[in-house]
Amino acid sequence: MWGRQGESSLTYKRMSSRDYAKVDVEETSALSQNGMEQEITNPSWKLSFPHIIVATISSFLFGYHLGVVNEPLETISSDLGFSGNTLAEGLVVSTCLGGAFIGSLFSGWIADEIGRRRAFQLCALPMVIGASVSATTKSLEGMLIGRFLVGTGMGVGPPVASLYVTEVSPAFVRGTYGSFIQLATCLGLMGALFVGIPVKAIIGWWRICFWIATIPAGILAFAMMFCAESPHWLYKKGRIAEAEAEFEKLLGGSHVNYAIEDLHKSDRGDETDTVKFSELLYGRHFRVVFIGTTLFALQQLSGINAVFYFSSTVFKSAGVPSDLANVFVGIANLAGSITAMILMDKLGRKALLIWSFFGMAVAMFLQVAGASSFISGSAALSLSVGGMLLFVLTFALGAGPVPGLLLPEIFPNRIRAKAMAVCMSVHWVINFFVGLFFLPLLEQLGPQLLYSMFCTFCLMAVVFVKRNVVETKGRSLQEIEIALLP
Repeated sequence: MWGRQGESSLTYKRMSSRDYAKVDVEETSALSQNGMEQEITNPSWKLSFPHIIVATISSFLFGYHLGVVNEPLETISSDLGFSGNTLAEGLVVSTCLGGAFIGSLFSGWIADEIGRRRAFQLCALPMVIGASVSATTKSLEGMLIGRFLVGTGMGVGPPVASLYVTEVSPAFVRGTYGSFIQLATCLGLMGALFVGIPVKAIIGWWRICFWIATIPAGILAFAMMFCAESPHWLYKKGRIAEAEAEFEKLLGGSHVNYAIEDLHKSDRGDETDTVKFSELLYGRHFRVVFIGTTLFALQQLSGINAVFYFSSTVFKSAGVPSDLANVFVGIANLAGSITAMILMDKLGRKALLIWSFFGMAVAMFLQVAGASSFISGSAALSLSVGGMLLFVLTFALGAGPVPGLLLPEIFPNRIRAKAMAVCMSVHWVINFFVGLFFLPLLEQLGPQLLYSMFCTFCLMAVVFVKRNVVETKGRSLQEIEIALLP
């Protein structure tokens, strides 16, 4: 069996998808007619599930490294000799963002050139090296180098995870699997907070926090050797026989012909052509790229990171310790992520996005009310704390997980990786500027006006989603591509 498969791989390896379609489309079409008759049941979700779990380790690492310096930052600054230097402390936190921006810029090229599996392994490498440098450093410079290296891996991981999960998941569970990314990120954040608990009691514990991060990164790099490559990427490279073999791993033998025929339907003969950056900004791809970048921009302009930055202050004013506040925020995030996982393939992406952004607008209104002069005392604190937790919960229901899943669904196979890289770059740029200007704007404008602006962006997002986003629930990637592109 494997011998024959290897021979067929040699036969097709040098053929583009266009050539293969010409040679074999009639045979595949005939087979697919029988395949469609047998396509009464969905493929087993159990076949693709292990591959999804391995891929979402990258999302766990993303969350872990975002939160790993939160608790130990004071101890790190004391041990490395920059205690009281707020600029240095801010750099330790934000250097990751700079690295992530660089990584995200190149993520599309990496995923397209070497494949999704090797891209995962490549993103794990700087995470292992960077975490090791941070764990062993004795200076601020060493810590910043380590954080920057980790950031480059963080920049590559999320877009590749979104691509991979979208491309290897059966259509009927693609939404559920896509929400695993947000869930894994949330678990990573909570894991970092949990691991950081003994940092004040045990000398040098912050170094252990960084060493621990090398374990899941190593597991990701190793386990990816046994995972399936994306059949969509293989098809794009003209390696059709290998794509069939991977579809068999992921969907089962009876669904292979149907999946390959689906790829033929959307093949415009240009799969192997190089994608130019200008193609993403002009012509027939502009609409889907505009939808993607705007969704990520609105996600960040909603104020989610500002809420995270300001949460400890709000909870402190209510008399809640910072570690307990982090637990409350983590529980709200986890509850929303689990709910999204359950509802993603039932309600659909568009409905979750609309209600999520609407709920976030309501939560921001509660924050505005809590900051007003008409309400004071315990009522104001209750509105502020309640509004903050409601905001995190509703964000995790849709605005958090859906864009990362929806965008690889609406992007055509040919531009998917590079379009995701553009969208993630926009995400990191706006994330950086929101973090940079939030506190100055808070001082200049006050919480009431600033939260009103965030509320307005959330309502704008509701209108944008309602007018521009298409529902992708239960549809194959090829059906979505044919529906969206002229």
